[in-house]
Amino acid sequence: MPPISDQDWDEMVAQEIPKPSDPVIQQYLQSRQALMDEEHKQRSDYSFRQSLSPIAKEACAIVSRIRDEEQRTIWTASLEEQLAQDPSSSRIVFPGMMFNLAKDLMESTTLWKIIRKMPKGGLLHAHCDAMVPIATLLAIALTTPGMHLSSPVPLSTPSSLHATPLSIRFRQPLPSPPPPGSIWTDAYQPETYIPLTDAADAFPGGGRDGFCKWLYSRCVLAPGDAVNQHHGQDAIWEAFGRCFQVLGEVIHYEPVWRAFLQKLMALLATDGVSWVELRFTWPLNYCREGREEPESDYNHMFTVIEEEVVKFKATDEGAGFWGIRMIWASFRQNPIRHIINDMENCIMTKLEWPHLIAGYDLVGPEDDGRALTDLLPELFWFRKQCAVEGVELPFFFHAGECLGDGDEVDNNLYDALLLGTRRIGHGFSLYKHPRLIQAVRDKRVLIESCPISNEVLRLTGSIMQHPLPALLARGVACSLCNDDPAILGQDAAGMTHDFWQALQGWENLGLAGLGSLAENSVRWAAFEDQDNEAWTRDIRAASVGGGIKGERLRQWSVEWERFCLWIVTEYGEKYGETGKAGDAL
Repeated sequence: MPPISDQDWDEMVAQEIPKPSDPVIQQYLQSRQALMDEEHKQRSDYSFRQSLSPIAKEACAIVSRIRDEEQRTIWTASLEEQLAQDPSSSRIVFPGMMFNLAKDLMESTTLWKIIRKMPKGGLLHAHCDAMVPIATLLAIALTTPGMHLSSPVPLSTPSSLHATPLSIRFRQPLPSPPPPGSIWTDAYQPETYIPLTDAADAFPGGGRDGFCKWLYSRCVLAPGDAVNQHHGQDAIWEAFGRCFQVLGEVIHYEPVWRAFLQKLMALLATDGVSWVELRFTWPLNYCREGREEPESDYNHMFTVIEEEVVKFKATDEGAGFWGIRMIWASFRQNPIRHIINDMENCIMTKLEWPHLIAGYDLVGPEDDGRALTDLLPELFWFRKQCAVEGVELPFFFHAGECLGDGDEVDNNLYDALLLGTRRIGHGFSLYKHPRLIQAVRDKRVLIESCPISNEVLRLTGSIMQHPLPALLARGVACSLCNDDPAILGQDAAGMTHDFWQALQGWENLGLAGLGSLAENSVRWAAFEDQDNEAWTRDIRAASVGGGIKGERLRQWSVEWERFCLWIVTEYGEKYGETGKAGDAL
């Protein structure tokens, strides 16, 4: 066929090819928009978006424009290519890129400054030991009198420095000097406790500064741990477990525990977090100040929690902080006897401190531990004992933190729902189960989603591949959480990194979607003991409820409006005149 002549082409364009304004094109676009609108009505954040105030809508539009600008000017293909060709750089830059590679750059953006100030409500999924930045925790330990370091072998080889379990805890001064031999040499006598400051000053790789860098590397997953996919998921979990081995005893001493709690609450409050529910997984090895002998129960530890929360809330910094509750968590890998003993400790501590313990969970790698079906006898025994003692200890189960589809670990999701969990930790594999999704919606179960944790622990390659958007699109209630920020590389206790990643990575979310996730964290928070009927009633009632939950939802709503007004005031002149506010919704 001969090429179309210019004259024929002009006639074809003028007479045969529809114009964008022609009715047939407009009708198609209207049908397209109607289909999209119909789908958006199924989203879990639809009602929140519909109720936005005019100021909040304007703030959402401004944030959308800032996000678009940063994608054009910061996360650019040319910059990506420039870095890829730079032999000194291993970074690739794009929106939603791997967290460990993007962290420094994201913290320099305008969007980061905005999300940092956002009222984030409650942090519902976080593991206590891994919350305060490691450098801060080490500084606390080094300035606490009596802290010592020991090792089962001399730390004299690269392999021992890399992987040997360590013990950092309080010890009374020895009546005589310790046996000769630095812990860093072969002359060290295994299991001997060396004053922590002495060990730090004698570190062969640069004294105290070198010691802190080395110990930091033992407690935090390096970027390579998360990026080197060829090692597989088991390798990253092994590295993850080694970090907890080092942290296992540091905060189990009263002065460190008190300083830890104060620092944690200060960091959370600064990040806009008003409430936190911490997974609590501790053996009985907590010691009071000046004592080596561990307590026989958890009462003193919870006394300290009570005192430190009251103390922090009395400060200007803590005036808007609501508080802390613990979710007791047993290791699913432990033998039956250990789990039963831990359950008994949970119930006994709950009787003494009912307002400080919100519920019960099982933690540890699901792939490497017992499935919930395996643990049914213990769980039914636990539920019976709670009824006998008259305590309310609902389940907040980890489930679906896996890549499987229909295997035993993936099937934990079924058991978590059948056992009555009120929230699901991670729920990463839930999107594969249409019937379970329906059940989660019907039962009003919240998913505690931890995107950066899932990425670093190799469930997903980046935020762009995360399944949370699929759950939101199907009407599942979710909240954002940070899981183990001190170990995962955030160097922060707050949630700004996860919020930023979600906003920059997912086109359909926007500031309004973030606001809905934050509101959910208040709506599904366990502020007080409630039976199932009262729990469900308050979730349904939301901000019109008459209890603690309703009051705090109203408080959060006021903070949200103030935040949106700040955005409009701060950035409205530059970003508020182009586009339409509805574009961000």
